[in-house]
This record gives sequence, structure tokens and C-alpha cells, in this order.
Amino acid sequence: MLIGYARVSTHEQNPDMQIDALQKAGCEQIFEERQSGKSKDRPILDQCLRTLRKGDVLIVWRLDRLGRSLKDLVEIITDLESQNVGFQSIVESIDTNSAGGKLIFHIFGALAEFEHTLIRDRTMAGLAAARARGRKGGRKVKMNTASVKKAAAMLLDPNMTKTEVAEHFDVSRVTLNESLKREGFPLNPSLKSIEDTSK
Repeated sequence: MLIGYARVSTHEQNPDMQIDALQKAGCEQIFEERQSGKSKDRPILDQCLRTLRKGDVLIVWRLDRLGRSLKDLVEIITDLESQNVGFQSIVESIDTNSAGGKLIFHIFGALAEFEHTLIRDRTMAGLAAARARGRKGGRKVKMNTASVKKAAAMLLDPNMTKTEVAEHFDVSRVTLNESLKREGFPLNPSLKSIEDTSK
């Protein structure tokens, strides 16, 4: 069975051109979605993919109607192939049931892996360069040293709870504890321990 999938990004756009092309290609059933390609939430596509059975062929007007990225596209096609479902793209003249179509997606897969490797290598190089300059990579801390010292001082008040101190700095108790530990303050500060830590 030939099944079509058409997608436009907004409700103002018209999918008629895609639907006409899919009908001309012989699609017996067409799924139409109005959703941005960048969105992870594409319920009609999910429904379409669940409908496909062994021997079916999924047809789209153009590749960018199906995948959010090259990696996403390759993953979808690879999944279809594992279910013995074919794939065709009308504009790019790709048909995975042909030897040429299979070759193209092997190349796409290699390119997606190459892109992933480049991104990973750039990230690692950036972190190494930051460490060489004395900066640590990772997420920015929610409480700086000054805030932690103030929090530790506030905790010296026996009437002040950790929950109240955490709320004062707009963080969770877990974050407060982690921040105290990071700066070398005890989790249950006393005046003596604060003085010792500040030396």
C-alpha cells in the first residue's frame, strides 16, 4: 500500500500541491499535518508511522516534509527499512526500494554520523580550551561564592530553616546543600565552622 504524508508549517499554508503530487504518485491514504518541522510533537506523523505495515511504501513530496534534521530523517528511514517498509521522496526522486535509493541513504547516514562527530569534537575542543584558561565547562552555578557565604551566615540563626534560606535565594534545598558543599561550608553551619572556613 502506498501511503502519503504531507506537512505544512502553519495553518495559513496550503498543502494542496503536496497532496496533488502524492495522489498522482498513487497514494491510497494520505496523512496531512499542520505543524512546524522543528517541533518534536508531530502526532499525525506518529499516527502515519504506526499505520505502516510490511511491504507498504511511505511517500513524501520532499525530504524536509518528513525529518526535522538530517539525523532525524536518517533515523526515520532506517526504522522504516527495519520494518521492510519502503520510502519515496518525489522531488528528490529517491526510492529506497531501488539500489540507488539505498545508496543515497547509506551516504546520508554517513553524513549524519560525520556531523555528530564534528559537533562532539568541537565541544571537547572548546572544553579543553576553557580548562586551559582556568574555566570549567558545564552549567553555570545557581549560587556564587558570595551567595553561599551569606546563606551559611543566615543558617547560623537557629530560627532560620534551610527551606527558608533556599527560598530566599530562589533555589531548592538540594541546590543549597550542593552549593555549601562546593564552597567548603558544612551542611549544618555553626559560628566556629563558618569562621574556620573563612580563614
